[in-house]
Amino acid sequence: MAYAANEMSPEAISERTKPVGNVYTAADLEGIIDSGTAKSNDEPAGPRSGEAVYTASCSACHGTGAAGAPIKGNAEQWASHVAKGHDTLVKHALEGFNAMPARGACVDCSDEEVIAAVDYMLDAI
Repeated sequence: MAYAANEMSPEAISERTKPVGNVYTAADLEGIIDSGTAKSNDEPAGPRSGEAVYTASCSACHGTGAAGAPIKGNAEQWASHVAKGHDTLVKHALEGFNAMPARGACVDCSDEEVIAAVDYMLDAI
């Protein structure tokens, strides 16, 4: 393939091979942004509600009965769990139990949020 002289000029080659982006280090951004102390707009103002945590993390199993999880609102399925007491239910929710992973796989849930989700499910029975 033959190239025209202007396509092989140093300027044309430089234009075709120039970087498509830039990489910045924290030092480059110093003074431009606050390094992590300001909250982003995506961060919640406080802990998520039990319903929000349930919907985001718990409903996959506790809404369908997957892996033997008691379904939210089904008193018969929850009876043996409730009989163990609230503290045990919270411990199982935080640490995991049988097929349920710790925190119901909600890796960014606080203890308070997990407890709120447990209470949300218990309030439904």
